[in-house]
Amino acid sequence: MPAKSPAALARLAKAPHFVRIIGGEWKRTRLAVADKAGLRPTPDRVRETLFNWLASLAGAGGGELPGWRCVDAFAGTGALGLEAASRGAESVLLCEQDPALVAQLQALRTKLSAEAVRVERGNGITALERTPAGTLHVVFLDPPFDNAGLYAPALNAAMRALRPAGVIYLEAARRWNDEELASLGLVVYRHLKAGAVHAHLLQRAADAAA
Repeated sequence: MPAKSPAALARLAKAPHFVRIIGGEWKRTRLAVADKAGLRPTPDRVRETLFNWLASLAGAGGGELPGWRCVDAFAGTGALGLEAASRGAESVLLCEQDPALVAQLQALRTKLSAEAVRVERGNGITALERTPAGTLHVVFLDPPFDNAGLYAPALNAAMRALRPAGVIYLEAARRWNDEELASLGLVVYRHLKAGAVHAHLLQRAADAAA
């Protein structure tokens, strides 16, 4: 077989790849990952562990999240929010600013007949600030790793929107320490490191104490 030319190799490197929904109604559905700077879907291993954590909090069998209300504030491929919807969440808002990714999410919503899912083009932090206080079971925060200024305002907006005993999923390039989180009124419920990804499941300190 002849060696591929540099141009062909470059095209292959830029070709879209896929992640899959892990569980629920749409298990094994492929989600395309566009060639976009900063687009970094949550790894399968991390998502599987995260949704095991969430299902244990939901107290439902089979990894389900019945009746949950969720916001995926930096949706990208939609892997986190669509996974929640696949597992029975009552409502999932996918927020994304990139118009091409928004169009991809809207096409997926239509393809899956995902009535519980709403796609919104815009700022995820602003969407959280508009969300009625005390209504969300989980907020997914997976902002671009190179924009550290998003984290604190996103966490503050997410905290306000959480219902009692609600949780925040925070994905970052480093582990957030207890002192940083305490200054925001948060504590770590679970933490996982997988490669370059630090996955945190956070609770409000007041809820953890109760």
